[in-house]
Amino acid sequence: MAERRKIYIAGCGGMLGEAFHRIFGQRHELRCTDKDVNESWLSFLDFRDEEAYRRDVLDFGPDYLFHLGAHTSLEYCEENYDDAYLTNALAVENAAHIANRLDIPLLYISTAGIFDGLKESYDDWDDPNPLGHYARSKFAGEKFVAANCRQHLICRAGWMMGGGPAKDKKFIQKLMQQLKDGKRELFVVDDKLGTPTYTRDFARNVELLLGKEYWGIYNMVCEGVTSRLEVARYLVEALGLADEIRITPVASDYFATEYFAARPASERLLTAKLNLRGLNVMRDWRVCLDEYLDEYYRGYLNG
Repeated sequence: MAERRKIYIAGCGGMLGEAFHRIFGQRHELRCTDKDVNESWLSFLDFRDEEAYRRDVLDFGPDYLFHLGAHTSLEYCEENYDDAYLTNALAVENAAHIANRLDIPLLYISTAGIFDGLKESYDDWDDPNPLGHYARSKFAGEKFVAANCRQHLICRAGWMMGGGPAKDKKFIQKLMQQLKDGKRELFVVDDKLGTPTYTRDFARNVELLLGKEYWGIYNMVCEGVTSRLEVARYLVEALGLADEIRITPVASDYFATEYFAARPASERLLTAKLNLRGLNVMRDWRVCLDEYLDEYYRGYLNG
């Protein structure tokens, strides 16, 4: 994407939106919207309102439509079935219709969670088999975009990290918050495999694919398959706290009350298509985690 483009980004208020605003905002004209207006560069839009969504995008007249937002809490989706599908499936259908009306490419963000975890790892061509309503609703969006948008890019993310304390609601921030609260023992599951995804690298790789106009579905995760336990151990070491913090491995059942939704045992994605095309700019997750901690969490535990 060497030329300056107009890009409409829906659901841009979260950790991934922060990275997209930073990476794409350097070279392109953006309109960034969300129902949670938590930044000066955001304007309000609830993309579940089909008419408002269509009107706002058409008024801006973008060259690309990026649909980032979703309900990502598995427990919320299990308990709020209708809202899960309204947000994660039907709103995506609306985005596809809008993109088709303008004859512009649509970017949709999918997830490693659409697989059942029965295999140790999954490449871009493996068949999804979602376990719960979050995964099922996200896969519904993926299928609709693939079937109905001529120019589409579907990028599957893994264990997301990015955005810092204000926006990161995932594994890294949860561990950092425990450490900030004075916890000296972290209980971490030892039966969940996956691949971290740094939001900055993700946004850069999306921009590269769009520039090449290589449409389709891509697994897009950091290099280096791993586990929750290994990520936690590396985090503590990177913070220089290995001698102070005890990490206790536990089975997923230990958190069954809080995290009751079904989760695959493995969410490891292989970036086969990116590698074969020679377009993989996703770095090793350890390098990315070091960078993430240095930029967003310097002094965090002392504050």
